[in-house]
Amino acid sequence: MQRRVMRACAAAVACVFFALPAAAQDYPNRTIRMIVPFGAGGPTDVFTRALSEELRKSLGQPIVMENRPGAGTIIGSTEVARAAPDGYTLLMISATQTTVETLNPNKPYRLMRDFVPVAPLMNSELVLVVPQRSPVNSLKELIALAKQKPGTLNYGSSGPGSNYHMAGELIKNLAGLDIQHVPYKGSTGARADIISGQIDMMFDSVPTMASTIDDGRVKALGTSGKVRSPILPNVPTLAEAGLPGYDATIWIGVMAPAGTPKPVIDKLNMEINRILSRPDIAESWRRQGANTMVMTPDAFGRYIESEIERWGKLIKANNIGTN
Repeated sequence: MQRRVMRACAAAVACVFFALPAAAQDYPNRTIRMIVPFGAGGPTDVFTRALSEELRKSLGQPIVMENRPGAGTIIGSTEVARAAPDGYTLLMISATQTTVETLNPNKPYRLMRDFVPVAPLMNSELVLVVPQRSPVNSLKELIALAKQKPGTLNYGSSGPGSNYHMAGELIKNLAGLDIQHVPYKGSTGARADIISGQIDMMFDSVPTMASTIDDGRVKALGTSGKVRSPILPNVPTLAEAGLPGYDATIWIGVMAPAGTPKPVIDKLNMEINRILSRPDIAESWRRQGANTMVMTPDAFGRYIESEIERWGKLIKANNIGTN
């Protein structure tokens, strides 16, 4: 009797072991949900939709985008953390979630515990802009005005812990400025208010803001990367403009709930990397100010961990809060 039970258990384990590759071969056989924990219209939303369309073609199943903004990405991320680990609910991750790890330690999930990395998509620079009617025309003039009127200037962001918030806190701390943070529920509202002059300054992604700059609706004071953006070649980096060492880029990628079978993760990674390695995709995204990123799941995991550590050190060293 005991031998029969042991044989049955061994057979069950073998079935599970050999079922994983088969599950990957059958995957996907229904709609995949892609949860975007941001509002519509920002770079995460735009490039995720572009990728989803290509994935739909290669996987042969619909990819449904669902925006779940709120609480600095916590609402959407929590939904995915609680989803079945079967590859049919995926999370769009950005640098924002890596700062939220430190800013909100009591949230209902931990990034590297409750999710597994799938693949990165892209990175891009940010650009610091002011309203067209602003009296300042350069970073040095902005810093001088902020120091002349401490506590009166403000900067908008898409919410606490967002890339735009952290970029503002970084310039605030490096330049020793007393400026106020105005958090919005997504970048769309902040973008509308910088154009109308309701806020004094904001960081936005280069791909999203470039046309607004070219149209003369806002003034660009500097970009956040180590080198100038190819689509804003006449705009200096913030380091060139007077803040040596300034470096803050945005990036986005894909994660899945912890426990998702590795063959499914590997299949998604292979398809995403194949799409991003296509010359037409890479060139199209480059013209929009985005650089495609191609990594294995393990390499992407190490990248995420390094970002958590990097922003965690900055947040703690400068006593940055969510306000």
